[in-house]
Amino acid sequence: MNRPLLVLTTALAPLAWGTTYLVTTELLPPGHPLFASLLRSLPAGLVAVLLTRRLPRGTWWAKSFALGALNIGAFFPLLFLAAERLPGGVAAAVAGVQPLIVLVLGALVLRERIRPLAAAAAVVGAGGVALVVVGPSAHLDLWGVLAALCGVTATGVGMILTKRWGRPSDVGPVTYAGWQLSAGGLLLLPLTLTLEGVPSAIDAGAALGYLWLGTVGGIIAYTLWFRGIQQLPVIAPGLLALLSPLVATTLGVLVAGERFTVIQAIGIVLAIGALTAGQLIARPPLARHGEGRAPVTATTSALP
Repeated sequence: MNRPLLVLTTALAPLAWGTTYLVTTELLPPGHPLFASLLRSLPAGLVAVLLTRRLPRGTWWAKSFALGALNIGAFFPLLFLAAERLPGGVAAAVAGVQPLIVLVLGALVLRERIRPLAAAAAVVGAGGVALVVVGPSAHLDLWGVLAALCGVTATGVGMILTKRWGRPSDVGPVTYAGWQLSAGGLLLLPLTLTLEGVPSAIDAGAALGYLWLGTVGGIIAYTLWFRGIQQLPVIAPGLLALLSPLVATTLGVLVAGERFTVIQAIGIVLAIGALTAGQLIARPPLARHGEGRAPVTATTSALP
């Protein structure tokens, strides 16, 4: 797959995740964020594993649970804790620092050189997201900010390990995503049953919302996302993650009738400019696929 197409397909993941807030507030029963997270991960992950009939082997059992814990099992509870203690805009603004976290971790773990222009793009992107989502009445809560930072750090570490470990050469991207979603869902299962339980009623709208989160926002998005992480320079998907809060804000204006200001427009321009510049800056050849990584061929890159 050529690089522009790979970037575009990877960008579909944060674009899909940007719909989560609207789907949750408009369709899902309130007070059950962990249950929504469970249905977003476990059913789709198990279906992917059953359809492809591939289980992890050897060290990939431990790796799958480690990645599933970071990308799904730890991230979702921390995200919802931050959402409970912070205004949504503040939580999204904190999440905007993820490209900086990924940049630093990439240098430490993957030995990827930090380019000044890439660092500048990450800073500008975070600032742009802050302008979009943080209103003048926003207030800060220490534990909420720490939860949000820990959440984006968990996914940042997950991104780095996903890139470092790659995936087995005979395993397709759907199977790989299914392993992580299943592992993360299994870790969320006891937490959900203990803290929340099952909603008393699930209507047709809620069922549609859960289906969207599990398919488009779950297995499809994570399949594209993990494939992009493995083949692109680490800063590229890190900056693409900024699309999620931008989409959430845009949908809030178009669908929920939320107010849109000039400051937000400036923030969107800055964030989009930063993530676009980041893709142009990070233009070394696609990562060579060595041991433990699937070569990009018609056989292994096709959806199983």
